[in-house]
Amino acid sequence: MAKIVCVTSCITGIAHTYMAAEALEQAGKKLGHDVKVETQGSAGSNPFKQAEIDAADAVISVSYTHLTLPTKA
Repeated sequence: MAKIVCVTSCITGIAHTYMAAEALEQAGKKLGHDVKVETQGSAGSNPFKQAEIDAADAVISVSYTHLTLPTKA
């Protein structure tokens, strides 16, 4: 089982952001992976903690617009 973190975002942040998040979560579950998704949409975002990113085996970015990504100090 892999730990995967994903970030999704689209231009308006209404539908595709959340559709992509749901698809990634469902695919990961079907394959037995632990998938967490940060959505950057019209309802704001739910940023990952640095420890979650560091623990991930893979990072997936799905975006039709600029993403706000964390920076290390």
